[in-house]
Amino acid sequence: GGYAFRGCSGLTSVTIPNSVTTIGDSAFSGCSELTSVTFNAEKCTQMGSYNRPVFSGCTGLTSLTIGEKVTTIPDYAFSGCSGLTSVTFNAEKCTYMGSSSYPVFNNCINLTTLNIGNKVTTIPNYAFYDCTGLSSVTIPNSVTTIGDRAFRGCSGLTSVTIPNSVTSIGERAFSGCSGLTSVTIPNSVTSIGDYAFSGCSGLTSVTIPNSVTSIGGYAFSDCSGLTSVTIPNSVTSIGNYAFYNCSGLTSVTIPNSVTSIGGYAFRGCSGLTSVTIP
Repeated sequence: GGYAFRGCSGLTSVTIPNSVTTIGDSAFSGCSELTSVTFNAEKCTQMGSYNRPVFSGCTGLTSLTIGEKVTTIPDYAFSGCSGLTSVTFNAEKCTYMGSSSYPVFNNCINLTTLNIGNKVTTIPNYAFYDCTGLSSVTIPNSVTTIGDRAFRGCSGLTSVTIPNSVTSIGERAFSGCSGLTSVTIPNSVTSIGDYAFSGCSGLTSVTIPNSVTSIGGYAFSDCSGLTSVTIPNSVTSIGNYAFYNCSGLTSVTIPNSVTSIGGYAFRGCSGLTSVTIP
């Protein structure tokens, strides 16, 4: 219930079992010595509210483990846990993890370490939205889908290795990751979603594998540091605004496989000196 453990200043750890479906407003607020939480609530659908997040004031919370069977993590679940530095994410098939308006890790600006379990198949939409402290992420081979906006706004992220198991990169999955300097896209990926890497101004080069058939709209828009891009023969369409405002690009070769280039695909690429179109 609401405020159930409020002000329990001696409480240092909490395990939330799989039977729990609702946690009331500010249930653990003011638990200043709470350092670790294990979240095993498989189908929890309510966890406090915007004005009364469950762990409000739990600034001592440094580590969080999300259990394997968790399918839902409610809006603002760990909002305001500014001391949180480490998350172990073991949820194999989580389908909901907040939204752009209600991110699970809202204001968790010190989250620097993310461990994704080797049974996880999907990184949900909005999973680590705006976790600006994250510097690197290792995605295990079990993951097949990176959801929409999964790492959007993670401006501290400098490198990402996407494993061969991943087949799709969702819309805006890494958009706004301005610190990202390198990304490896494997041969298993068939589609790069709209805005997938938009605003990744630190990216200097991208190699798109020959498994990719479509590059979404705005996929690399505003990647102003991008100087080279390799588009393989597998690509048949380049979306609208795909490389919009990539002012650092100097040359582009479009392969024979491409049948359509979307509107404004290379608009604002002021550094382009040569383009080869078959």
